[in-house]
Amino acid sequence: QVQLVESGGGLVQPGGSLRLSCAASGSIFSINAMGWYRQAPGKQRELVATITSIGSTNYADSVKGRFTISRDNAKNTVYLQMNSLKPEDTAVYSCNARGTSLYDPSFDSWGQGTRVTVSS
Repeated sequence: QVQLVESGGGLVQPGGSLRLSCAASGSIFSINAMGWYRQAPGKQRELVATITSIGSTNYADSVKGRFTISRDNAKNTVYLQMNSLKPEDTAVYSCNARGTSLYDPSFDSWGQGTRVTVSS
């Protein structure tokens, strides 16, 4: 009942930049936190960055100083600005949102994912 749609992935060269977007829709009452996770082939999904409704952020050590997470609460949208991309950043990036909807007092929704490939 809460849907997330990611966009912005693609193929970039090492050192390049990408900006990912994720928009939430549905019977949302409030969103407490949104975040980005990634999964490379053969590996488990890992946290990249999260942001709360009041702007508190958390980053994986591997992306600090290169990635920036932000959100537009009015649009229920979260962004991930990725700079100085490295080949090891290659993965499917998925958006997550947690909060309260009309029918679920504690929803935890995931988007379909967007693929990021960093290669020359």
